[in-house]
Amino acid sequence: MTAFISSIAWRAVWVLSAWIFFAVLVGLATDRVGVCLAIVFGGYALAYMRRLIHVENWLRRTPVQEAPDYDGIWGEVVAAINTLNRRRIFHKRRNARMLREFRRLTTAMPDGAVLLTPENEILWFNHRAASWLQLRRKRDLGMRIENLVRHPTFVEYLQSDDFVEPVTIQAPGNLSSWLSLYLVTTREAPQRLLIVRDVTRQIQLEQMRKDFVANASHELRSPLTVVSGYLDALNDEPALGEAWREPINEMRRQTERMRALIDDLLELSHLEQRSELPSNELVDVGGLLSVLRKDALSLEHRPHSIELRLENNAKLLGSERELNSVFSNLINNAVKYTPTKGSIEISWRVDDRGGHLAVRDTGIGIAGEHIPRLTERFYRVDAGRSRDMGGSGLGLAIVKYALQRHDATLEVQSELGKGSTFICHFPLHRIRS
Repeated sequence: MTAFISSIAWRAVWVLSAWIFFAVLVGLATDRVGVCLAIVFGGYALAYMRRLIHVENWLRRTPVQEAPDYDGIWGEVVAAINTLNRRRIFHKRRNARMLREFRRLTTAMPDGAVLLTPENEILWFNHRAASWLQLRRKRDLGMRIENLVRHPTFVEYLQSDDFVEPVTIQAPGNLSSWLSLYLVTTREAPQRLLIVRDVTRQIQLEQMRKDFVANASHELRSPLTVVSGYLDALNDEPALGEAWREPINEMRRQTERMRALIDDLLELSHLEQRSELPSNELVDVGGLLSVLRKDALSLEHRPHSIELRLENNAKLLGSERELNSVFSNLINNAVKYTPTKGSIEISWRVDDRGGHLAVRDTGIGIAGEHIPRLTERFYRVDAGRSRDMGGSGLGLAIVKYALQRHDATLEVQSELGKGSTFICHFPLHRIRS
């Protein structure tokens, strides 16, 4: 192709050279070389200008007007422009067809979709997003999404750079509906896609579950207290035959286990249903851990060594009741799963990242595949062993919710047969020296 274009260009040069040679000959014969050359160059320029104007008019009216039919280098220029124009029309039609298909698909989507710029300005949205977020196409295109959906949780979600988990908010203008918002971003594309999903049904089912657990646990507490009272009275009855002593004691152990389960369920429901922030009490972590250590030492089946290491006397800002529940659950778990020849170390330290409470034991340890599920309700690594020890499977779930209310996280390090370490990381703004 390059050689072909070069030959045409050389042909145009040779034609121009021939005209110049002819003008020079005529000029020498008439003694008017300059005039003859001016006539040749002027004519050549006029011819090129005429074709240039013709091509410009054709480009303005493309694709209505037919392409001009020229030979030589002008013909090649017109052919190249015509090829590029046909490709442009083909890609334009293909893009328009794909855009129509995309709009039909997004209209049929069960979720809402909002296309945003990196500055969160709205570029496009489908019908479901418009209905759920109360968006208007002519009015809201180009507006920042946080100026239209002003829920504080959503605004904070947009300002953070962590979009791994969706955020759930009440629908604008409809407080009985709930929406889940999830922002999809990529490094290659500057635009961001906001996925909107109606999760009202899931929220209602979750609330029904919480209400049922709370109400059932509360209603079970009263009859269980009565049964426990009668069993205690029977156990203290001197006229009771020895054959009944062991069954009565077993029933007492089972009622205590049921009472512990109900208490854990009520504690978990209490944490889940409380939307307000925990009270800002100044909790003496060292004093609280000292009391819990003494309680652990008073247990009959415990490791021979339970040490407390306090690197400083920093205090925590939060709810003493909830923090007591967190620390006692972690320490009691360590006591349950550590043999009598083992040891437990409880430590509290503060650095530039915050406060860190660690409970280390030399117990049976936990296999790696179980660690991600430890904080699920009723999840047990060894169900039979947990039942024998009176575990309800709710302790770490309580720890998880209580820590979340204190802006804290739980880290678990464990190796099967070598013990476990549970670390609570508290943010710096909750530490008081």
